[in-house]
Parts: sequence; C-alpha cells; structure tokens
Amino acid sequence: MFRMNHNITAGLAMVALFTTAAAFAQNDNAKPIQPRAGDPVAGKAKSLLCQGCHGEDGNSLSTLVPKLAGQNEGYITKQVRNFQAGIRKHAIMNDLAMTVNDDDLVDIAAYFSSRNKMKGDGSTNNQIGKDLFLTGDMSRKIIACVNCHGANGKGLEPNPSMIPVIGGQNRDYLSRQLINFRKGDRSNSPDGVMNKTTKSLTDAELESLAEYISAR
Repeated sequence: MFRMNHNITAGLAMVALFTTAAAFAQNDNAKPIQPRAGDPVAGKAKSLLCQGCHGEDGNSLSTLVPKLAGQNEGYITKQVRNFQAGIRKHAIMNDLAMTVNDDDLVDIAAYFSSRNKMKGDGSTNNQIGKDLFLTGDMSRKIIACVNCHGANGKGLEPNPSMIPVIGGQNRDYLSRQLINFRKGDRSNSPDGVMNKTTKSLTDAELESLAEYISAR
C-alpha cells in the first residue's frame, strides 16, 4: 500500500490549518451584519450599559473582562450575535445581548472600534509565548498567531473584520479564552480554527502566550 511521506503529510495538514485560519474573514452562524455603517457618536450614548464593565473608552478595569478599545467592528458585532444565538455562552452576556437590537449593535461596535487600540505596557517579552506567536510549532501543526492576528496582535492590513485585535488585551481574559477554546467550552471561531490551534498547547504555553500578547 502507498505510504505518504511524513513531511508531505505534515505539510498538507499545515495548508489545511492556514485555509481554516482564512475563514476568520467570514461570518459563521451569526446573522448577517447590517449593511449600513455604524455611527460612533450614536454608539457612545447607546453603549452606556456596556461601559459599566468594558470601560467608557473600551479599556476595562477588570482583568477578566475584555477590552473593546479599537476592536474590529465586525468582530464585536459577531460576538454579540453569537451570545444572542447561544453559540457563545456567558452568564451575563447572553442576557445582556438580547437587549440590543441590530441597529444599536452596529453603532455600539462602531463606537468602541473608533477608540484608540488597546495597548499593553510592554512589561514582558515571554520567550515561549513570543516563539509560539511568531513562529508556531510545525512539529505539532500549530500555526503562528501572527499569520492571522498580525504583528503585535494588532491585526492584518487590510484588516479582516472577523479577526480580533488581541495585542494588549487583558492577560487573564486571554488566558481564560485560550483554555476555553482548548477544552471546547468555546467553539465559535470559524471552522473551529482556535480549537485546533490550542489543542496541543500545554497550560504553561497558554499562560506564556497570554502573557506575551497582553503586553503588546
């Protein structure tokens, strides 16, 4: 029986992962995004309830609450709609998301997206996290985070709206989400790319990634 060369097999697997990562630019099971552009001025007034946890300018004070400052509009919109549909689960967000209609949502997303991008303090350059972020691990078919999230986690240009800005995000929030993806408790990345990417990572590696990314 024909046996495929191990290197070819690994290469094909990596191609599949890169193809999956490209699906971030697509919207999965969420409803279609509103065609109109959001109004950040209106969004500021409509986001008062959101600001209670995420901060007036989208920089939350709680390390377990994600920053929204400078986050991509499409990504914010998709996450809220995933909470509405129960695709993504959170004790508070599932209920709060149901109070937001489509018209308000695009404005709220536009407001937080218009803020200065979240930024870390540069206090750490964790080598394990840096290596995984910049080069990945071909031996385990782990693609480098930079391929989807861009240099320092600030996104690619032109910026696919479904790929989140993660550089400077709260460390504890990042750590929890990476663990949730690995466990399968969160599975709303297109084609499960984040579940596949985190599957082989250890607790220590996930923590190193969170530490490195949060400081960008």
